[in-house]
Amino acid sequence: MLNVHEIPPNIGHYLAGFTDGEGSFNVSFRPRDDYKAPWKISLCFNISQRDPVILAQFKRHLQCGTMRQRHDGVWYYEVNNLVPIVENVIPFFERFGFLSAKKKRDFSKFKQLAQLIREGRHHRLDGVEEVLRIRRDMNDGGNRRYSDEDVLGRFENPQRPYAGPVDETG
Repeated sequence: MLNVHEIPPNIGHYLAGFTDGEGSFNVSFRPRDDYKAPWKISLCFNISQRDPVILAQFKRHLQCGTMRQRHDGVWYYEVNNLVPIVENVIPFFERFGFLSAKKKRDFSKFKQLAQLIREGRHHRLDGVEEVLRIRRDMNDGGNRRYSDEDVLGRFENPQRPYAGPVDETG
């Protein structure tokens, strides 16, 4: 678990400010045929840049995540595992915060989603509906690969009934 008090304030505030302008907190839905549930729901914090130097600072100071480079030369830093999101990413941004109202709002919703997922409520249809409600206002609606109707439609498909809680290790 990250000890946010060991991070020098000037570094922490710099990285938080950088995130305020360039970072993103997301929830994703991935269709799954190998789960009892029709979707794998996961959280992701990410930042992309052409220069990997700042992204390496995120990886170093948050002590988690991965860096990768796309074919067009853009680098990504991302954390998409729930444990480091809860133990490292959230405490970091709770300590160093944001100035913009938009990023404060998105981070608050991200924290709500993390709690909902930690409690396993995303395994129930009413929990999925709550995830959809929360994500609606994140990132100003953003481009969504799957609409609310797409997500809920897979639950209503008689070929694919929702069977309740599932093991998320697969």
